[in-house]
Amino acid sequence: MRSIVKSRGYFLASKIFNLIYPSVCPVCKKPSDSYEHSPICTACWTGIAGYSGPSCRICATPLASEHSSICKDCMKDEPSFSLVLNYGIYQGALAEAIHLMKFSGLKRLAGPLGNLLLTLNLPKYDGIIPVPLSRKGLRERGFNQTLLLSLVISKELNIPLHMDMLMKVKDTPPQIGLSAKERIKNIKKAFQVSSKIDSLRLVLLDDVMTTGATVRECAKTLIRAGAKDVVVVTLARSSMM
Repeated sequence: MRSIVKSRGYFLASKIFNLIYPSVCPVCKKPSDSYEHSPICTACWTGIAGYSGPSCRICATPLASEHSSICKDCMKDEPSFSLVLNYGIYQGALAEAIHLMKFSGLKRLAGPLGNLLLTLNLPKYDGIIPVPLSRKGLRERGFNQTLLLSLVISKELNIPLHMDMLMKVKDTPPQIGLSAKERIKNIKKAFQVSSKIDSLRLVLLDDVMTTGATVRECAKTLIRAGAKDVVVVTLARSSMM
């Protein structure tokens, strides 16, 4: 009963807030109707769907054929992580929500986006590690979006959050616009472990995975430092192979 009252109260508060501060959904251009995931409207938000098509059984890259089970990158160079659990494709309302959180500072979207990740069969490992930003990157953005998402998962599943176990010690140019080879070179030796992690099973969390260069380098660093296993969790994969 209490949860119903709370839900109705939140719904009413959202309606009042949107009447006072109206906004337009960036996806469908209609008025936004919910503060929880504003400015994205309820219709667009509920339209966000997880990806269930064919994908690489290791890195979760979407594949064009259901007869394929491993992508060419994993066949050529097996990653240090054992598995990638990915929610959806980087498009539509999901891409817009991630972009708003990451580049427009709408940190409140970490809650509903984190709840999408909770629909995955996440392992209850020894700890969660958010992919870190460099000191310069953190200073410029003001927050680490992967840390905000990790906080949601850590709290809900009661898994320890290790926010400083993995550090980005090299300030690298943005990966956007770089080729796969350039991304690998750009991110090489960019991460360092700051504490003992012998035999820990770890969840490495990132928001968007494109070529996988960043999480590959992070996982490699963690395994070399003694981690027993690394499973990568991401909100979105960017393309189909």
